[in-house]
Amino acid sequence: MIAKLMNGDASHDQAEEADSKQDGNADADPAEDANEQEVIVIQDTGFTVKIQAPGTEPFDLQVSPQEMVQEIHQVLMDREDTCHRTCFSLQLDGNVLDNFAELKSIEGLQEGSLLKVVEEPYTVREARIHVRHIRDLLKSLDPSDAYNGVDCNSLSFLSVFTDGDLGDTGKRKKKGNELEQIDCTPPEHILPGSKERPLVPLQPQNKDWKPMQCLKVLTMSGWNPPPGNRKMHGDLMYLYIVTVEDRHVSITASTRGFYLNQSTTYVFNPKPANPSFLSHSLVELLSQISAAFKKNFTALQKKRVQRHPFERIATPFQVYSWTAPQIDHAMDCVRAEDAYTSRLGYEEHIPGQTRDWNEELQTTRELSRKNLPERLLRERAIFKVHSDFAAAAMRGAMAVIDGNVMAINPGEETRMQMFIWNNIFFSLGFDVRDHYRELGGDAAAHAAPTNDLNGVRAYSAVDVEGLYTLGTVVVDYRGYRVTAQSIIPGILEREQEQSVIYGSIDFGKTVVSHPKYLELLEKTSRPLKVQRHAVLNEKDTAVELCSSVECKGIIGNDGRHYILDLLRTFPPDLNYLPVEGEELAPESQKLGFPRQHRHRLACLRQELIEAFVEHRLVPERGCVQMFSTRTSAVSKGFVKGPFKELLVNWMHFNILCNIFTDPKSREVVLNACKAVGSISNTSFDIRFNPDIFSPGVRFSDDSTEDIQKQKQLLKDAAAFLVSCQVPSFVKDCLDHSSLPMDGATMTEGLHQRGINMRYLGTVLEFVDNMPAKAQLEHIYRIGIGELITRCAKHIFKTYLQGVELSALSAAVSHFLNCLLSSFLDAVAHLPADELVSRRKNRKRRNRVPGGGDNTAWASLTPSELWKNITSEAQSYYHFNLQCESVDQAVEKYGLQKITLLREISIKTGIQVILIKEYNFDSRHKPAFTEEDILNIFPVVKHVNPKASDAFHFFQSGQAKVQQGFLKEGCELISEALNLFNNVYGAMHVEICACLRLLARLNYIMGDHPEALSNQQKAVLMSERVLGIEHPNTIQEYMHLALYCFANGQLSTALKLLYRARYLMLVVCGEDHPEMALLDSNIGLVLHGVMEYDLSLRFLENALAINSKYHGPRSLKVALSHHLVARVYESKAEFRSALQHEKEGYTIYKNQVGEAHEKTKESSEYLKYLTQQAVALQRTMNEIYKNGSNASIMPLKFTAPSMASVLEQLNIINGIIFIPLRTAFIQNIKKI
Repeated sequence: MIAKLMNGDASHDQAEEADSKQDGNADADPAEDANEQEVIVIQDTGFTVKIQAPGTEPFDLQVSPQEMVQEIHQVLMDREDTCHRTCFSLQLDGNVLDNFAELKSIEGLQEGSLLKVVEEPYTVREARIHVRHIRDLLKSLDPSDAYNGVDCNSLSFLSVFTDGDLGDTGKRKKKGNELEQIDCTPPEHILPGSKERPLVPLQPQNKDWKPMQCLKVLTMSGWNPPPGNRKMHGDLMYLYIVTVEDRHVSITASTRGFYLNQSTTYVFNPKPANPSFLSHSLVELLSQISAAFKKNFTALQKKRVQRHPFERIATPFQVYSWTAPQIDHAMDCVRAEDAYTSRLGYEEHIPGQTRDWNEELQTTRELSRKNLPERLLRERAIFKVHSDFAAAAMRGAMAVIDGNVMAINPGEETRMQMFIWNNIFFSLGFDVRDHYRELGGDAAAHAAPTNDLNGVRAYSAVDVEGLYTLGTVVVDYRGYRVTAQSIIPGILEREQEQSVIYGSIDFGKTVVSHPKYLELLEKTSRPLKVQRHAVLNEKDTAVELCSSVECKGIIGNDGRHYILDLLRTFPPDLNYLPVEGEELAPESQKLGFPRQHRHRLACLRQELIEAFVEHRLVPERGCVQMFSTRTSAVSKGFVKGPFKELLVNWMHFNILCNIFTDPKSREVVLNACKAVGSISNTSFDIRFNPDIFSPGVRFSDDSTEDIQKQKQLLKDAAAFLVSCQVPSFVKDCLDHSSLPMDGATMTEGLHQRGINMRYLGTVLEFVDNMPAKAQLEHIYRIGIGELITRCAKHIFKTYLQGVELSALSAAVSHFLNCLLSSFLDAVAHLPADELVSRRKNRKRRNRVPGGGDNTAWASLTPSELWKNITSEAQSYYHFNLQCESVDQAVEKYGLQKITLLREISIKTGIQVILIKEYNFDSRHKPAFTEEDILNIFPVVKHVNPKASDAFHFFQSGQAKVQQGFLKEGCELISEALNLFNNVYGAMHVEICACLRLLARLNYIMGDHPEALSNQQKAVLMSERVLGIEHPNTIQEYMHLALYCFANGQLSTALKLLYRARYLMLVVCGEDHPEMALLDSNIGLVLHGVMEYDLSLRFLENALAINSKYHGPRSLKVALSHHLVARVYESKAEFRSALQHEKEGYTIYKNQVGEAHEKTKESSEYLKYLTQQAVALQRTMNEIYKNGSNASIMPLKFTAPSMASVLEQLNIINGIIFIPLRTAFIQNIKKI
């Protein structure tokens, strides 16, 4: 049996874990063995049926009893030979099968049954679906939807580097006895030390994307809809088509199928042409009238089905690309039709009505969750509705800002307008009617939606039955923040004052409560750490609340209890809330807190509350130990497992107190509870009152002591953030357990520790004052880049609000020039004709919300923008940024302009063109023109519903693996993968983590092909759901390269490593600890293919980076020296080899002692090198002495074996195999 240490992946897996941890409902996490029983229940064995479609041979199809008939429809619509059919039924023995029936419920359906595909008559709806499907098939290899961010399409480039699927490609073939040479030379810009950072290779051209033209035009005819007399002949609609051969035809879609009619562009003659080529499918008709269509459509479908499914499946949420090539805009009837209909907000697949989002969101929550199959069904429904709602909300928000939606209060000023579109309510992030005046005005109105979203996220995760939240999505688009919410039934018919039966509508001046709400919210108070408390209303009467006062309770017309306005779910952050007469803890004061913030809504993050409570409870360990030793009854009955687990699971001490009637014992518990600030005297239970320090909220006199306790708790939490969490983040970065590569991963790392981004300046100052600052240079650089781009984003937001649509590309390119171009006289160009149209537009009532029609944006200069950035850094982040231009910033902080462009584009939704390299450093012309700005996308924040059971399996699997039970771990993780697929569908970031771990386990257990297959899926999924150059994607490429090498696919492994290196250079530059690992990988593979000089360039760079970030005496550096020595040995340069190996040996000797096996190995290798060096010297002397007559002993210059290279690759990637004795394993299992 083999166990293993998986240190390489830990930080990334933990990142995903932490993101998914929810302090949710305990019922949703049943005992593991019960779970496993249930899983067996839902995994009925599949069976095979025969399918007979018109014009094709019968074929076998593997199906599962849980599948619906509809899923077989989908399979047939995707298969190469039946994909052109959409309007058909499936029949068993002449009986039509119900589309929504599960296969197990169909009588007579069994192994080997024959299902017939029977063509059905069309309706208008079916004809439209057919045309849309044919259009999708024609566009199936066209990436333009992915570039345009449409229909959840996104980019993937893996197949460019693997030449399609990872079969036997990339293996070295033998020519006679010699291995074929592979071309290993990377492009110049990938080599260590290169300063060139080209952008074009980011999206390599995929040869499959070259358009295969099947038709020139397919569009709706101008003769639609058919007149009454033609309807009565069965005409449904008319199409106009131009074939590749330039034949113009008019086609009728009728109930019987498609045929040619005699209409032309100007003459309507709906009679069938002669011949009419009547066919049930449009593809069959077109194949008869156009030879080019027949040939190209067949070739296109062959290519389509050869692509990996993960390249084609839609992602659950839209992913946007910040770069794109220039794409030809082709005529597209379906897109044109969508553009008209979606503005009206009705959706084709729900006939005759808009979706009632609120009803869908709440009904899915009400589904039963008693057992695993029920929970899976419920979670799948919740996830699907959420992703549909997020997509609809995003489209609606764009329509609102683009001026395509009529306001419900059109008479009001534009910034105060509200909108309803597709049953979703939209409001803008401005302070309407001075609602937030005392909290910071517009700044507070801008922060409130994200706080509210965090509240919705928290309450959704707790998932209390009977308590409902609104579907909420926050969209930032063109400088505006739009909040999209589902609509409570009946809310629009009555005034808010009448509706609210719990909470306050005026920040605490008037407050009401309701027993049912208190009962429901009480259930959330423990997991959310919210204290039940009383506040005074306008009549000075105490009112009980179990949330902040702003949280409003409204009973909808549907009888459900809704809570909304959850912006103060978590307690205030006193470091950013100066309160007169209150002093913060010394730890906070020492760092210059409290600081003035733009608004008074600064809250602590949920992660911080969790960490603070856990931190508080751990010191009381002694108390538990005392109890556990005092009596065996307790030690056997109550105190089990690690103390931390006992606390996190809230094991109550009142049980203990009942046992110990001895008052001393009671006193110990009481003191321990007081020490941690518990709200109970008999159990550790820390909760926060979110209304402390809220302006306008008053408490009764008799609660003064409790209020003081709560104030102290808040001060302690604020101090804990700066004195514990910030240092622990920096420490994790220092010991490389946290390795941010870009702004997003750094933000994620800070958020996981509960540190808000407003502390970024504090974190940077902390790093700057560290003695080991040199080893944190990458963190400092990423942090400065993040700070600059965040400041630029704040400025860009208000800058864009003053720009009207016709000048948008000019304004965006001008802003980017001021931000990134070395050209100091960046001047905005305002075309004359656009100035004319601007004057005309002034008369329009429905203007851009909140903006004027001015051209003030055009007067921005680079020096003014950078002045604004430095003052924003000072006022928002309290950080002194010492640069007055982009070139100074690059020089002083070691930044890259391409990295800054990527960061600002991702943060603001800008998409730039990718057909040329941007010359940022030219002093003669600006880097960007308005033609370079292709698009501006929305930036969307929404709730991510979780698959709780799947995640439970995933964690159990990880735990088993860490205990050394690989096989059991692998089974659990495979099961988690099934459950994740059940809930999320095929594409999701958590499935990506699951696949990565499975691949790693397959690799450890020796199943290299399976590891390759799973890792290929992980790479494709990471590209699709996170982005093609996301740091996770770079990691996935590195893992895949290792498995390719292990499978003998050397050239593919190199291509993948070069791709990873290029992406890393764009994302964070060369000076990053992870680059050392990447370069060690590249160097080792090059060593394996005998490219010694090239190998040395990468390995020596890795050595330099390791020395810088791990310190010259680190074991990583010793290993780097050894790798370099091996290459010098292969080159027969023994002096250099000895020098490096001696360095490595010295480190091993000092760090782990002479007796350690590593030191011994190094010592042996040194002896071997010395012998080789002596032998070489003798030979050389012999040659000098005797000339050509010398008798030369053959020297052993051996190329490294693939096995030895693979062994080194495993070591540097943190995969260490440890052979364990059977007896030892048996002992472990007994423990």
